[in-house]
Parts: sequence; C-alpha cells; structure tokens
Amino acid sequence: MSTTSSSWVEVDDEGRLVIPPELVSRLGLHPGAQVRLEAGVNDVRLHRPVTHLNKVYIEPTNRCNLACRTCMRNSWDVRMGQMSEAIFGRILDGLRAVTPTPSVFFSGIGEPLAHPRTIDMVARVRELGAMTELITNGTLLDERRARGLIEAGLDVLWVSIDGATPESYADVRLGAALPEVLENMARFRRLRPAGHHARPEMGINFVAMKRNIADLPEVIAIGRRLGVTRFMVSNVLPYTRELCDEVLYDRTLRDITYLPSAWLPRLSFPKMDLNDDTRPSFLRALRSGASVTFAGNNLGGANDVCTFIENGSMTVGWDGNVSPCPPLLYTHVSYLHRRRRVSHRHIIGNLAERDLLDLWNDPDYVAYRSRVQHFAFAPCTACGGCDLSESNEADCLGNEFPVCGGCLWAQAVIQCP
Repeated sequence: MSTTSSSWVEVDDEGRLVIPPELVSRLGLHPGAQVRLEAGVNDVRLHRPVTHLNKVYIEPTNRCNLACRTCMRNSWDVRMGQMSEAIFGRILDGLRAVTPTPSVFFSGIGEPLAHPRTIDMVARVRELGAMTELITNGTLLDERRARGLIEAGLDVLWVSIDGATPESYADVRLGAALPEVLENMARFRRLRPAGHHARPEMGINFVAMKRNIADLPEVIAIGRRLGVTRFMVSNVLPYTRELCDEVLYDRTLRDITYLPSAWLPRLSFPKMDLNDDTRPSFLRALRSGASVTFAGNNLGGANDVCTFIENGSMTVGWDGNVSPCPPLLYTHVSYLHRRRRVSHRHIIGNLAERDLLDLWNDPDYVAYRSRVQHFAFAPCTACGGCDLSESNEADCLGNEFPVCGGCLWAQAVIQCP
C-alpha cells in the first residue's frame, strides 16, 4: 500500500486549481477549509487542513506485560486501566460521523493485546470501512490472537523488535524472548491468506541506540525472511538519565546543516552508491554548513513539522481522555541535551462528557493545531540551554502551554508508525 500518489489538476479560466474529487475527499479539502500552501524551488506542497480528522490513535490499555528500558513507563506514576465498552462505543459513534472514515491505529503507552477485547475492537472499526493498524511487542501474539486479528480484517500488524540476537533483544525488551516473538510472527504469516499482497501486512519497529544499532541490518534481514514489508526506525527518547548515553543524535540536534535557511549555500547530491569509496566524503560534505538536498529531497525538510498534525490525527486514551498526540496523553520526564525536561500532559476533554467531533472542532484545539502547523515555537531542540526548555509550559518567544519547540517528533528524530 503506497503512502504517496500522483494526481493531475487543471487550471480553469479564472486561474483556479481544479483538484480531482477523490483527492478533495481524501485530504478534507471541503469548501471554506483553510489550506496552507508551501512553495519550494520547483514544487508546491499542499498541507492537509487542520480541520480534517484523518486518523485516530486508540489506546486500549496502558498496562503492559514487559518492562522495556526505552519506555515512557520508566518516568511516570499514573493510574492503570483498560478502555471500557462505553468509551469505545463513543469512539465508534464519532468515527461514523466522519466522511471518509478516519484510519485507526491501536497503540498507546501500553500493550494493545493485553486488553481482552482489542480484537473485537479491530473488527468493529473495520466494519465501518476504516483502515486499521496495531502495534505489539509480539509476546502475546499466540495462535488464538493471530487468527482473531486476521479474521477481524486488520490491515497492518507492527511488531517492536530492538535486537537481532536473543541477548541484545532481551537487553532492551526486559522480560521477553526473541525466539518466541519470531515464532509468533512466523505463525501469523502462515495463518494469513496466501497472495502476492498478503493481508494483514507486517511491519517491524526498531528503536535505535548505541547498544543495538549494529543489529539493524540483521533485524531487517530477519524481517525479510518473515515476509515483513514495512520497517520503521526511530531514535530513542531518553526517559532516564542512563539512556542519555545511548542517543545517536547529539550532534544532529545542533548541526546547522539540517536547518533549512534562505541564506545558507545549497548543496545538491544525486543518488549514488554509499560505500567505502563515497561514504567518508559524503558525510564530511553534510557537515559543510550548507542546506543539503539528496536526490531532490531537502534533508532539512522534516524540521519543525509535526507528523501528528500533518496526518490530521488525534489520540484517545484508555480512559477516554483526548490528546493531540500519544506523547501528550501523560505527564512524563525525558532528557534534552542531557537536561531534565518535564512534558506536561495536554488533555482536550473526555469522551464521557463530549462527542469525538465536538472535541475535534473545539475552537481552542483547532487554534492549537494551526499554531503547531506553522510551528512558530522557540528552537529548543537546537538550543536547549535555558530554564524554559526544561518543560513544555512556555518558551522564550512568548508561546504558552503547550509549546512544542523541544519535541523530537517534530524534528524527525523520533518517529512512530
């Protein structure tokens, strides 16, 4: 399933762009919608209107059967629980009210398969015609659950794997065994209906650190043998002081090479073999203080871009709390440039009290999404040197809570499926 597509638009006699109806519907380009247009050197980027609800993250539970060293759970103290039928019913009512139906991703801070009704939730969302994805640590993916997810019509199953050997995997995923997870994935593959484009698709999510980055090529090789068609690599976000020694982006955050700027010289690279002959020179050139383009793509183009806002997404916690993104569901501690940073949760409202669309269209929430899309926040990720960067409550440009200048998701350093 491709994430990009090409469409032809026409210019009418009055100079207006006439966009194909299917693209109008998919991007929520309804009459009256405000659309941000971003002009490049030879192209134009059309952003999704912030009023278009396109994706809903659902957290069935915040409970988990593992104690991974990379998890937010290492820096919080919250109430544990699982989503009730009443809250899930409110989500279904909200999804029915949106056309086209938003896609749904079952994830959150817990293990989705730890909820006894998650498979039923997937099936009921699929009955609405929504695309569904689910991420799991794979330890609970026994034959019963595997058959259930397949029969429910799940579109994509993501499995988190952070090591290629039992030892390196268990070093990160405390309490789990890699052979068991790989066998669960192999059985899932065998149980799927055969075909050139077998469904559900399988994906692997890998959190990269100094301790496991050497395992990445073999993790990809393992995935290919298991029929995995999607791979997503993210950096680690240090939720503990010890994890600060594991990050792979200390210099990246402060390097001007990755900051798009009109006054920087431009360096354009073609596609080339990256091997022992080219790699040293290529990497040195990246540090030349220029705005770098590789094969037509600006390497700084992912700065100050919130993928959650761009995707038109919102997040629903197990208790019905609605947040702009999964990280803001909970107050938590992380470290930016080795400085302790508290991210306070941002809750728009609760589904027990307000409808999904009512919350999505809340004027303050719409204004917040517009503010994030323009991303006029202080550059805390590149600076990170003042007391204001130690929380998301305010920044030095006068922005008030919640501020996103210190968010590593918005700099394409951390990413989620």
